Amino acid sequence: MTSQIVQLDGLDAALIKLLAAEPRIGVLECARRLRVARGTVQARLDKLVARGVIRGFGPEIEPASIGYGVTAFVTLEISQRQGHDPVAVHLSRIPEVLEAHTITGSGDLMCRVVARSNADLQRVIDRIVAHGAVARASTIISLTEQIAFRVLPLVAAAADGAPAADAD
Repeated sequence: MTSQIVQLDGLDAALIKLLAAEPRIGVLECARRLRVARGTVQARLDKLVARGVIRGFGPEIEPASIGYGVTAFVTLEISQRQGHDPVAVHLSRIPEVLEAHTITGSGDLMCRVVARSNADLQRVIDRIVAHGAVARASTIISLTEQIAFRVLPLVAAAADGAPAADAD
């Protein structure tokens, strides 16, 4: 999914950082802490949502805490005749598939999946490759997460106008 490019400024970055740190904070409290009018915060928030910068406000769930302690990355090679869409629909019906991306390189799709155990991972993989267009799967098991999914350093770099690599 692509969205339009949005130029962030310092207020946008501060608002996003505040909401990331305290997702249950209200608009009025955001305005108080950022020292701007409530209407300004609401307008910025509405703009960031409408333009696809902020995609959601739901809780972040840790899969291991609900019994899915194994994380793996699965590269799929698919039959080019049917295309990616039927396989993506198939993958979307498997709860353990957390995300899937069309990729370049030797594979066609890359999935992040979770399972309850290594044996359960085999069940998940069997379900993934059950689609007729999946020709081959290659799996890499994650041992530990070194850097959790994050975007705040990127938001700060975008607001500063600096390249993301310079934002340490």
